Amino acid sequence: MRDNNKKWGLIGLAIAIAAAGYFLWGRIGTSDVAEGIAYGNGRIEATEIDISALAGGRISEILPQEGDFVKAGDVLVQMDITLLTAQKRQAEAQLKRAQIGIETAKALVAQAEAQERAAAALVDQARAAADAAASRLARSKQLKQTNVISQQVLDDDLATDLQAKAGLASAEASQAAATAGVGSAKAQVVDAEAAVEAAQAAIEAIQSSIDDATLRSPRDGRVQYRIAQEGEVVGAGSRILNLVDLADVYMTFFLPTPQAGRVQVGQEVRIVMDTLPDMAVPATVSYVADVAQFTPKTVETVEEREKLMFRVRARVDPALLQTYIEYVKTGLPGMAYLRIDPEVEWPAFLSEIVK
Repeated sequence: MRDNNKKWGLIGLAIAIAAAGYFLWGRIGTSDVAEGIAYGNGRIEATEIDISALAGGRISEILPQEGDFVKAGDVLVQMDITLLTAQKRQAEAQLKRAQIGIETAKALVAQAEAQERAAAALVDQARAAADAAASRLARSKQLKQTNVISQQVLDDDLATDLQAKAGLASAEASQAAATAGVGSAKAQVVDAEAAVEAAQAAIEAIQSSIDDATLRSPRDGRVQYRIAQEGEVVGAGSRILNLVDLADVYMTFFLPTPQAGRVQVGQEVRIVMDTLPDMAVPATVSYVADVAQFTPKTVETVEEREKLMFRVRARVDPALLQTYIEYVKTGLPGMAYLRIDPEVEWPAFLSEIVK
């Protein structure tokens, strides 16, 4: 029992020393901060971007290494495109076949139109013969009444008239068939053109898949870590790389209710990094939580409500980041200072800012 008491006594002493050290650091780090300036500690963070495969397949090559800086448009990952290349060649062959089909169909249209014109000429010829036979028959009937011609002549003219009418009907039927042939040939042209469009669409779809197999960086950033390796087969949507967007860098810190209620989006913030204590990095408030992030178990008194902590995000100026983008590192600790009283001047240690 005595050993246990000694053990717990040592643990309590260590906690007390740590608490005292933290309190002393806070007093030293914020001793020059006026009442109108709120502050909180945090770490530099940045937006993370996952580079994922749009379609499943084998990873052919991963170009950057972990920690490498990349620019927007740089090729990061190349997926295997052997099958896609073969499919594209097949679609291109189908396109050529469809294009030849258009020329063939157009030749058939020209042939059918020629046949239609020939049939129309035969109709004109048959109609002329029918008109002549009808006129001859009418004269023969008048002459027979006066017995100028014999009955045989009248019968021959009657037969000729019937034969001419039948020839006209046959010619008109042939013309109708030729016209239908023209329509069928034109339909083949439309079908061939549709086949060309389908083949072109297939080529475009395959080319799009080939382009999507080359994964490029969407923006400037740094490769944080690899999730997959070269030669692995991944599914659609599988993550391969993780990037940190160094153009969207911020620090998250927490403020109690009385201070958080006076913070507005766009308000000026100055960040002091532990690695650069003599210079302040300018930033602006980009987010203020509308609900408390952590609270006491019960909130019934004014004192307890003042313990509510709200998350605030301070975003570093993007123009400033472009100047120092290759030096930006996430995870660095520091302090964020926020002037909630506009009448209060920045203290001396916050007057020097990075430009």
